[in-house]
Amino acid sequence: MAPQAEAQNWRLEPTFGSIALRSGFVPDPHRHRVIAGGDNHFLGSEDCRFGGWFASPPDYRLIYEAGRFPTLTLTVDAPGDTMLLVNDPHSRWYCNDDHDGRNPLIRFANPPTGQYDIWVGTYNRSNVRNAVIYISER
Repeated sequence: MAPQAEAQNWRLEPTFGSIALRSGFVPDPHRHRVIAGGDNHFLGSEDCRFGGWFASPPDYRLIYEAGRFPTLTLTVDAPGDTMLLVNDPHSRWYCNDDHDGRNPLIRFANPPTGQYDIWVGTYNRSNVRNAVIYISER
């Protein structure tokens, strides 16, 4: 779990939209394109110890209704080095960098119902990248 991300404001409207998904959603994974990066530096998590650059508003918002599946996984695919920062329904912050090569992944066991705000950052400030967020219960 990451410390609170001071520059990220989950109250702002997400830049690239939102989705409401109920457990058992299809297609799985759900995919959504965003632009990674921003002007705010985040540092202070074991899983993101070198920090990254994120926007202030969320990139994407998931309203999730939990159900029969025991996990919820968020991952990013991008051509460069990206990071993933998530504020969960209990206002806990999670960050991941380089889970699989340069792609981040955050997996929630027994995910709670509610709002997940998602930011996709870049390792270098100047490397704004096209990225795809994947949301899966598999």
